[in-house]
Amino acid sequence: MKKLFNYSIVLFVLVIVLLLIIPLPAGLVDVAIIFNISLSMMILVTTMTIREPLEFSIFPSLLLITTLYRLGINVSTTRNILSHDGSSGQVIKAFGDFILQGNVVVGLVIYLIIVLMQFLVITKGAERVAEVAARFTLDAMPGKQMAIDADLSSGLITEQQAKIRREKIQREADFYGSMDGATKIVKGDSIMSLITTAINLIGGVIIGMVQGNGTLTEVMTIYSIATVGDGLVGQIPSLLISTATGMIVTRAVSEGSLNEDVSKQFLAQPYAIMIAGVATAVLAVVPGMPVFQMGIVSVALVVGGFYLTRRIKEEPMAAAMATQLEMAAGMVPESQEEAAERTVTEEEYYKDVNNVYNLLSVEPIEMEFGYSLIPLADESVGGRMISRIVIFRRQYAQDMGLVIPSIKLRDSSALSTNEYCIRIKGEEVARGEILIDYFLALDPENPEKIIDGIETVEPAYGIPSRWIRPEDRERAELYGYTVIDPLSVVVTHLSEVIRQHAYELLTRQEVVHLIENTKKTAPELVEEAFPNLLSYGFLQRILTSLLKEGVPIKDMETIIETVIDTLQETGLPVKDMDSVTERIRVALKRTITRMYCEDGSMKVITLDGELERTMAGSVSKGEGGYYMALSPDIIQSLIRQLAEQLRKFNGFTQNPVVLTSQVMRIHFYRLVEPFYPNVRVLSFNEIASNVQIQSVGSLRLETTGMRQG
Repeated sequence: MKKLFNYSIVLFVLVIVLLLIIPLPAGLVDVAIIFNISLSMMILVTTMTIREPLEFSIFPSLLLITTLYRLGINVSTTRNILSHDGSSGQVIKAFGDFILQGNVVVGLVIYLIIVLMQFLVITKGAERVAEVAARFTLDAMPGKQMAIDADLSSGLITEQQAKIRREKIQREADFYGSMDGATKIVKGDSIMSLITTAINLIGGVIIGMVQGNGTLTEVMTIYSIATVGDGLVGQIPSLLISTATGMIVTRAVSEGSLNEDVSKQFLAQPYAIMIAGVATAVLAVVPGMPVFQMGIVSVALVVGGFYLTRRIKEEPMAAAMATQLEMAAGMVPESQEEAAERTVTEEEYYKDVNNVYNLLSVEPIEMEFGYSLIPLADESVGGRMISRIVIFRRQYAQDMGLVIPSIKLRDSSALSTNEYCIRIKGEEVARGEILIDYFLALDPENPEKIIDGIETVEPAYGIPSRWIRPEDRERAELYGYTVIDPLSVVVTHLSEVIRQHAYELLTRQEVVHLIENTKKTAPELVEEAFPNLLSYGFLQRILTSLLKEGVPIKDMETIIETVIDTLQETGLPVKDMDSVTERIRVALKRTITRMYCEDGSMKVITLDGELERTMAGSVSKGEGGYYMALSPDIIQSLIRQLAEQLRKFNGFTQNPVVLTSQVMRIHFYRLVEPFYPNVRVLSFNEIASNVQIQSVGSLRLETTGMRQG
């Protein structure tokens, strides 16, 4: 029985094929017609209640099946009408009598109006919408893929989420492509309905007259009832399916079901409702108008609009805006002390000296918003920023091994309405401005067309961009722009700032937490290291150094083991942190390689042999350790050459990498880090042996002048 159910659709299609061949009695034809009308109603209701087209992705195939089913019924009814003197069941007769009501001409005119309305208005419109939607969806695929890659690289989404979003984009393209073809089926069905009607009427009259079934008037009456009834039982389901087709191809810009969207968007415009009521009242003065009926409609619209206006004003929007957004990504509620602070005057509160100490605390990360941006973070009005921060925190912990501390969000009157500010340990490190009702379109290298918008610069990466209206989004993607919503702009900027300053967020207390977490899986290793060989302070400096250069500290066991082995084997003093850090980087070479390797190859900038020898000869030892004392001419030349070579990475997705010897790596990094903090300096020993190194440029010694240290 279960196997039979699994193949029910296949059996249904086979039954439809049999309808084209085997004559059916009038009773079975009635059942088939009733089921056809019910199925069409069910499909229409489904298209009106879904939130997005992919929830009903079987619609193109279902459209083909239902059309074939209607054609099978038409063949059966036509056979019965022509072979049984215009009789093909009670349903057809009932529809024919209801429409004609004794007047053949009026009935045929009404029937033709229904058919032409479906063909010229609904079917043709749905066909055009499906065609445009298919073309726009296919053209926008590259831009959507780039947006997914950008979110993935910034840590806003996981690899699994990116995979799901890519699959959704592919399914959308397939769906709209199928719908573009499926609408042609609906169009053909409408044409076939007209042909069937003509065959039933003309063929029936000819057969009736030849067989001598009555006068021309009697024969016309019999076959017109059957023809109109048969046409209607086919056209009503066809009209419902055509309407459903138009519904589903226009759901792309919807946020909820059709009922939710209509209710929300109409009821959000009370003044439009009241104006319509006043306009209706004005029309009532036209002579001959039904004053009573128009007065009822006018009063209903004005009263309804006035009621909606009052309800909107009474909504707790002001309270939501006034709420202080001093909540972290961990959503810590306001403490009792903070609540008590607001119940007394400021002067009385700070009379207690202990309360003054509360002013000395510094938040690790703070984000301040202008008034217009508060809804982005306020969950009571649908803000999703906190959930996006939680996703980033989880992703960053998985990638880098550091748990980002709570982020304090608050509004600020010192900022303009569209500005936001990011602070690290109380000091501003970044600032940006967004337009919450617009979308940010990143300029492509060679845009097909320039789209209208407000020119700006993307705050996280400094990419030339422009703010565009929401209705221009699809057109911008069609022109090659990468379009980002305002919330993603803010979260991306915040995530990049956190990545750049992550090493500052690694406190001594956080190191203790990391060690305690490692102790759960490697207790013997932790007991060996602490406190006999290592201190938390020394390990903190090592981890900070790794994070500053973008090296993950997730593999804490390898890091601690390497530190222990290095100190025991070499007898290095604890203060020689650079040598220990370099040994750790070598131990983590697979992790480092993975970060900068694409398809088994790594693009790098190399150093000329003469340059490395000159740099090695300039290394001197001071009180703070070893340092490189190059002349200003050489430093200036290196920075200029590096700037030229970095331009070659503009067309690559890989971050810029400079490859040096292990001895010179740390010295060269400290040389270029003030100028190019995002450039990664690696040594040959930090690259896995199975990676192909591809040099895209080289730095050379252009002057021999050197300042002696």
